[in-house]
Formats: sequence, structure tokens, C-alpha cells
Amino acid sequence: MRGLLVWIWFSMVLYGGEIRVAVAANVSYAIDDLIGVFHTLYPDVKVTPQLGSSGKLTAQIMHGAPYDIFMSANMAYPQRLYKQGDAVTRPLVYAQGSLALFSTHAVDVKRGLALLRDPAIKRIAIANPKTAPYGKAAKEALQKAGLWESIQSKLIYGESISQTVTYATTAADAGLIATSSLYSPHMRSYQKGKNWQPVDPRLYRPISQGVVLLKRAQHNRDAAAFFTFLFSQKSEAILLKYGYLIP
Repeated sequence: MRGLLVWIWFSMVLYGGEIRVAVAANVSYAIDDLIGVFHTLYPDVKVTPQLGSSGKLTAQIMHGAPYDIFMSANMAYPQRLYKQGDAVTRPLVYAQGSLALFSTHAVDVKRGLALLRDPAIKRIAIANPKTAPYGKAAKEALQKAGLWESIQSKLIYGESISQTVTYATTAADAGLIATSSLYSPHMRSYQKGKNWQPVDPRLYRPISQGVVLLKRAQHNRDAAAFFTFLFSQKSEAILLKYGYLIP
């Protein structure tokens, strides 16, 4: 990976001045801090994030959306873009996400996923497994826990993890959300062991989050600098603060 980053750094010849970053919704809680620290290093570079589900952002990129970098919620989407020639770097893992069982109700979240069988839990929010990586992980965890078939009628689906968090805090009795979302300003009042509990990571595959430099940015030196920054100690410290794991 280090060799690739050096190649990116020295091969760019034009100065872009502005970067457009397609960002998976689950990273929305950390992206402002990432941009803020990057701006202290490159004060003349404007970074504009565009938030959305990884699947929808991928579709936009494939149809010509003018993004320079894609920070996905898992590796499958940037891998697809790289294979199709829409990305000029192979996907690299910048962080790993995890799931948490969450509820605003007076329930025992320490019971783990078994709580979802409780008749008092009538609606459960998860991200859409067809379009959102955290939804796919939630479905996998529920299947391995032997719950998927019995609770399907309770499920309500968010199109992104941020929408799922909204449903979990308003329209549902419980939800499976990204642990990182619990570090956002409006979620930090919720307590581990009272309002949320990590989902056993053995129940789902690690959510490796990948990033690629897109074809539009192959001569944008600023985009290359931001790409490289994502693997710096400063960036890793921010991601750790927001509940991610660094591979």
C-alpha cells in the first residue's frame, strides 16, 4: 500500500484546487473532522462531501457523477468501479465498521439480539440489505442468530445507515445501526449497556470500508493528497474516535 500511495503522490501533475468526495452515509459523523484536519494541512483546497448510500453513490459514479474520491461503506462497490475502469487506484481499506443493537426504550439491550424476539419489540430498524452494507451485515447477523425468519414482519428499512438511525430513534422500538453513528453529537447521550450494545462480531463478516481515487481525479494532485491523508495517523485518530476499527 505504501508504494501505491507514493505513486499517487508523485504521478499527479495538475492542481485541482477543489475535491468532490462521495462519502458513504455512515461516515457522515466523521467526515467534517477529517476535512477540518486536512484543511489545516492544505488550507487552499476546498473539499465538498456528497453523502449517500454506497450503492446509490456507485450508481451515480457509473453514470458520470463528477466525484474525485469514493469512500464506501464496504469493499464491494469500489472493487466494482475499479474493475470497470471508473477508478484509477485499487480499493484500499481505510477503516472497518461494526454493528450495535440500539433502543431508546426501557429494555435490556445486554440480552443482545435475543431481545428482538420480545413481544414488546414491535418494530426493528435496519438498513436495506440490498443497497446498504450495514443492512447486509444486519441481515447476516440475524440469520446466524436464527432470528431472520421470525422477525421479518417487524423490520422497517432505511435506505442508508443515517436514515436507519432516524428510524431507530423515532419510529422503531429497536434497531441495528453502525456503532460509529453513536458518536455523532445527537447520539452521544445514549449509553452503552443501557441504550446500546455491540452485536457479536462473529455473527457477520467484518465491514471493511474501501476508498478509491476515481478516473476524474487521475490528474488532480489535491485529490491524491486527500486520498493519502486518509491513511495518515491524524486520519486514523479521528476514525478511532468515531467508533471505527483500523485494520
